[in-house]
Amino acid sequence: MSNILEVKFSAKSENESLSRVIVASFAAKLDPTLEELSDIKTAVSEAVTNAIIHGYDEDESKFVYLRCQIDDRTVKVVVEDRGNGIEDVEQAMQPMYTSKPELERSGMGFSFMESFMDSLDVVSIKGEGTKVVMAKTIELPK
Repeated sequence: MSNILEVKFSAKSENESLSRVIVASFAAKLDPTLEELSDIKTAVSEAVTNAIIHGYDEDESKFVYLRCQIDDRTVKVVVEDRGNGIEDVEQAMQPMYTSKPELERSGMGFSFMESFMDSLDVVSIKGEGTKVVMAKTIELPK
């Protein structure tokens, strides 16, 4: 049986750290290592930051949707916005690509998500929003 948590929060930069804490607290029951927990928090941080900056152009009146699910030893995290969407997901996922170079963004968000999680799927429709689905399996404690 799955355990599921859903949260909706304002697209404010300060809520990025809140999202990290929420997911870390939810995943803690699996007794992850500090490295596993850090990986999940970093990936969530990148996904939420992308939603706020790229999805909504920092429009604080909008909402980011966060869904966490635990099945067996796997943590699945979904971060979704209903904002701008991504015209070319494949291009956006290339390391160093950024649609907002004027903000001095590194363009490594999706690369970090991909390297820190076991799986990453990005679905986006221009003008409708983006859904980022990530999963990580937590090893059994030794």
